[in-house]
Amino acid sequence: MIAIIDYGMGNLRSVQKAFEKVGADARIVTGPEMIAAADKVVLPGVGAFRDAIEHLRRQGFVEPIGEAIAAGKPFLGICLGLQLLFDVSYEDGEYRGLGVIPGEVVRFDFRQIPAAQGFKIPHMGWNAVEWDRPCPLMRGLDSGEYFYFVHSYYVVPRDPAASFGLCDYGVRFTAMAWRDNLYATQFHPEKSQRAGLTILQNFTEL
Repeated sequence: MIAIIDYGMGNLRSVQKAFEKVGADARIVTGPEMIAAADKVVLPGVGAFRDAIEHLRRQGFVEPIGEAIAAGKPFLGICLGLQLLFDVSYEDGEYRGLGVIPGEVVRFDFRQIPAAQGFKIPHMGWNAVEWDRPCPLMRGLDSGEYFYFVHSYYVVPRDPAASFGLCDYGVRFTAMAWRDNLYATQFHPEKSQRAGLTILQNFTEL
C-alpha cells in the first residue's frame, strides 16, 4: 500500500487518481500511525511552506516521515513535498523544514540575470528535465523529457550528489532530488501525462 499523506494541503485526489491509473493501491492517510503500515510513502503539497510544515508538526507526521525514510521505505516528495524535506525555506520569512536533505529553498530572482529578463514568476508550464545517470524512478524515460511545473521557489541541495534532475528556467535549478530510497520532484508527475505516469508506475514497482 502507498500512503499519500494528508496534512491539509495539496492536490491529494489527483495524485491518488494518477497512482490508481497505473494500478497502484494508493490511499490518502490522515493519521501518522498509518505510515508505519504502508509499503511506500508520498508527501505531496501545494501552498505555503510555513503553513505546510506547521500542519505536519501539529498532526504528528514529522517523526513517522523520518522513520519511514530511515527504514528504507520508498519515499516520494512532490512539489512542496520536495521543499519540505530541506533544512530551511526563505518563503515569506525563514522556516525550518524536515531537515532530511541538507540545503535550502530560495525564490527565483532574475534581477541580476540579463538573459532571464521577462521570465515570469511563478515558473508555470512544461519544461525539460535532464539527468546524467540511471535512476530507478526514471526507467523507460530519456533525459530531456518534459514535465509540468508550478512554483516560485526552488531547492538548493548542499551536497551536489543529492541533485538529480536539472531544469533551466532563468537559472539551472534542481528539479529532482534523489538519495537511496528517497525521491522528490519539483514538477508534478500526476500532471505530466505519459512521462509522469511512467514515474508513478516505476515508484509503484520499487
